[in-house]
Amino acid sequence: MTGDREQQLLSAANLLLDARRTGTTIADLPAELCPTSIEEVYFVQDAVAAAFGPIGGWKIGAPTPEATPIFAPMPEAWISPNQSILSGDRFHYRGLEAEIAFLVGEDLPPRATPYTREEAIAAMASCHPAIEELETAFIDPAAIARFASLADLQSHGGFIFGAAIPNWQSIDFTQEKVMLAVDGSVRVERTGSNTSGDLLKLLPWLANEGATRTGGLRKGQWITTGSWTGNTLAFAGSTVTVEFSTAGRVDIRFA
Repeated sequence: MTGDREQQLLSAANLLLDARRTGTTIADLPAELCPTSIEEVYFVQDAVAAAFGPIGGWKIGAPTPEATPIFAPMPEAWISPNQSILSGDRFHYRGLEAEIAFLVGEDLPPRATPYTREEAIAAMASCHPAIEELETAFIDPAAIARFASLADLQSHGGFIFGAAIPNWQSIDFTQEKVMLAVDGSVRVERTGSNTSGDLLKLLPWLANEGATRTGGLRKGQWITTGSWTGNTLAFAGSTVTVEFSTAGRVDIRFA
């Protein structure tokens, strides 16, 4: 990547940051600033995330079971426990996704021999139900180019984790049911609906293929593994409940 191109991508990051910080959403990135590859997407993501402080973990997912996973950093400052009240000017889009997340229990530094699926799973300290809260720099995130949307931290706005799931290794996630409700009204009910098909495969992928970017997974980081429920919008003052059939429940409220 040339120095001139890096400057263009940093300009894109600054536009996204300004929109996020001021709440003044933009229609799109100028064509000459829009990333044209996943490598450029990740360059912009990393520049945006750096402005919000240390990384607390990673969101990863795949749109289909056959697709290459994509991932984005989650700022540590945006991570909250169950029953949190989400308040502040940065919450305006209020998108919601029900997810299954993992807390890393031991470091997985980059190494020449790839981690096996079993090693990556064994390195997880616990598994949790979670809500990913979505925010966006764009007026209509569905109307823009895919790489522009991905560059905007893949619309990440917050991560809220529920209690650890006992005996989670015995759960068949392809049969797990999930319900998402807003203000007591059930908005989504699905079964085995994680878009990657096998969410556990994302752990070794991130430990191996993602290591060049992440520098390796670290104890205490969170990994959340993609939406089960699509994107559901809430409002100021809304209460939100996500409940899995065996994987627990998580609640939040918007101020």
